Amino acid sequence: MPPTLASVVRTSTLHLTVLAGADHLERPVRWVHTSELDDPTPFLEGGELLLTTGIKLGKSAAGLQAYVHRLADAGVVGLGLGVGLSHTEVPQALVDAAAQRGLPLLRVPEATPFIAISKAVSAALAAEQYEAVTTSFEAQEELTRAALGKDGTTAVVRRLAARLGGWAALYDGSGALSAVAPDWAARRAGRLAAEVDRLRRRPAPSSAALQGRAGTIDTADEDYVVVQSLGADRRPRGFLAVGTEDRITPTERYVLNAAVALLTLTLERSRELRQAEEKMGAALLRMVLAGEVGTARQVAAGLFGGLPEGTVRVLVAAAGPGPEAAEALGELGDRAEQAGGKVGEKLLVAREDGAHGPRLMVLALDNGSVHRACLGAVEEHEGLALGVSAPAALEDAGTAHAQAERALAVAQRGGRRTVDHEEVGAGSLLPLLGEEAVTAFAEGLLRPLRDHDRTARGDLVASLRAWLSRHGQWDAAAADLGVHRHTLRYRMRRVEELLGRSLDDTDVRMELWLALRAGED
Repeated sequence: MPPTLASVVRTSTLHLTVLAGADHLERPVRWVHTSELDDPTPFLEGGELLLTTGIKLGKSAAGLQAYVHRLADAGVVGLGLGVGLSHTEVPQALVDAAAQRGLPLLRVPEATPFIAISKAVSAALAAEQYEAVTTSFEAQEELTRAALGKDGTTAVVRRLAARLGGWAALYDGSGALSAVAPDWAARRAGRLAAEVDRLRRRPAPSSAALQGRAGTIDTADEDYVVVQSLGADRRPRGFLAVGTEDRITPTERYVLNAAVALLTLTLERSRELRQAEEKMGAALLRMVLAGEVGTARQVAAGLFGGLPEGTVRVLVAAAGPGPEAAEALGELGDRAEQAGGKVGEKLLVAREDGAHGPRLMVLALDNGSVHRACLGAVEEHEGLALGVSAPAALEDAGTAHAQAERALAVAQRGGRRTVDHEEVGAGSLLPLLGEEAVTAFAEGLLRPLRDHDRTARGDLVASLRAWLSRHGQWDAAAADLGVHRHTLRYRMRRVEELLGRSLDDTDVRMELWLALRAGED
C-alpha cells in the first residue's frame, strides 16, 4: 500500500500537527510537491501532498478559501503550511476553509525542512514498490509452479484466489464455468454469466470491473469483481474472474496480470494441441465421407477413443463475406468441440477454405449436444448459414454430406440461417426455378417457339404445355386446346423441327416442362 497522510503524520521526526481534515488522513500520498504559486494546479496530477510557506497567499479569507477550493478540485490529498517565514502561525481562515472542504491541513514547524517530508514519503513509496516487485516475483513463481503441476489451470485459479484473499473463477471459451476457488464461490461466479457473455462478443483481451451491488451481483455481495478475457489472437479462449472485499491494489494487480499471462499461455498451448488434433480429426472425417469407415475406426480408436456411433448427422456451415463472419465460423467450431467435450460426446470437425469461401463440416450424433450447440450458435451470429443432413448411419455419411451441402445451398439462396435436409426433400423444386441462371436457360430454350408464335399461325408454346401436362396423351391435350388431334400432332412435329430435339426423349420433355414453369409469372 502507498503511504498515507496518517503514516506521514505519525513520523515522529517530522513533528507535524493536523489542524483540519483529521477524518481524511487515510488518503494515499502519491507524491510531495512544493509550490509558492497562488494557483499550482496546472502542475499537479492529483494525489499530492502540497507544501508551501504561503508567501503569496495573503490573509484574505476569500482568497484563502478560493486557494483551498482549487487544491481540493485538483485532487490534492493534503496541504502542509510551513510556519516561521511568511506566517508565524497558520491563518484561521485557512483552517476553516480546509475543514469546510475536508482537505487535511498540516502545520509544518520551522525546524522541519520540506525536504525531510519529501524524503520520508519517497522512502515509503520506494518500500511499497520494492514490496510490490518482491510480492509479484514470488507470486509469479508460485503461479508458474502451479501451472506446470498436475492440476494445471485449476491450480492457478486456486493459488490466485489465496493470493488475493478472495475468490477466482475460470470459464472456457463458451462462457461455461470450468474451475472455481474456493468452492463456496461457485454461486457468485455463476451469476457473472451475462458479463462473461458480453466479453465473449468483444475482441480479446478485454476486461470489465464490477463493484458491489452491481446488476450482475447479488445484493448480499459487496465484492469488487474484475472479469478478464483470455486470448492472444482476438478470439477469447477463456475468461478469468476474481472477487475481493476491497479494490485490487497495484501489487494485487501485478499478481492478477501474472495469472492472466500464465492462463493465456496455457490456453494458447492447448490451442496448438487442439489444432493438431483438428487436422487429424479432419482427415478422419474425410475418410468416413469417402466410405473408409473401417480404417477410420481403427485410427480413431487410438487417437480419439473412437468415432460417433449410432445415428449421426453431417452439418456444413459457410460464412458470408467479411472477417467477422469468418471469426463466427471459427467460434462455431469451438462451440461444437466444447459441447462435445463437456459430455464426452464424440464428433469430427473439418475446417477448409474452398472456392466458395471458408466452410466447416461437423459429424455429430443426431440431436446430441454438438448438434444442438451448432444450431444455437448459428442463430446467434449473422453471416452464417448451416445445412443439416437427414439422420444416417455412419456408413452413409457420404450421402449425408451431399444432403447437407444441398441444404446449405438452399439456405444461402434463401437468406436463411439453417435448412434441414427434410425441409428440402419435403418442399417443392419449383421455387428454385426463379434463379437467374434457370430463367436465362428457359428463355433461350423456348425462344424459337416464342418467335414462331409471334410471326406465324399456331400457338406452339401453349400446345407444348398442354401436351406435356397430359403426359403425351393426344386426345386429352387436343381437347384442352380445342383443336383436332391431327392439328396437335402437326404442331408437336413443328416443335421438334424448331428445337432440333425429339419429344420421345424423356430428358428433353423434362427440360421443356421445367423451362415452361420457369417462364411462368
